[in-house]
Amino acid sequence: MSKIPRPSDFELQVLGVLWENGPLAARQVMDKLPDNKPRAYTSVLSVMQVMEKKGFLTHTMEGKTNIYRPSVAKGRVLGGMMRRMVDLVFGGKSTAVLQALLEEKAVSAEELTEMKRLIENAGSPSRSAKPK
Repeated sequence: MSKIPRPSDFELQVLGVLWENGPLAARQVMDKLPDNKPRAYTSVLSVMQVMEKKGFLTHTMEGKTNIYRPSVAKGRVLGGMMRRMVDLVFGGKSTAVLQALLEEKAVSAEELTEMKRLIENAGSPSRSAKPK
């Protein structure tokens, strides 16, 4: 398995939008970026074209519009980054990561319920069930 480059923060946002929403045109990605910073369409398109050259994205044509989709799995990109962060910042302790997340950001009742479900299922053989 070849090593993929580490995506920039902006590239991670683009990948996150596509992982969450499925294939989209660059303008649709731009409208869904979570940081809500004003960006020129051409800037977003340019970054997405570079991401395609790096192997993060692929596209197909629908009419005159390029429709982009991730060409790397979420787990493949985030897995290594998360392991590295847990090891370097939290001494390898997943509980410390969870504690930091809960202290840093307000969590809705729905998110807490989902976290509990994930924790309960973490040790079970049927761990392959994906979160909602």
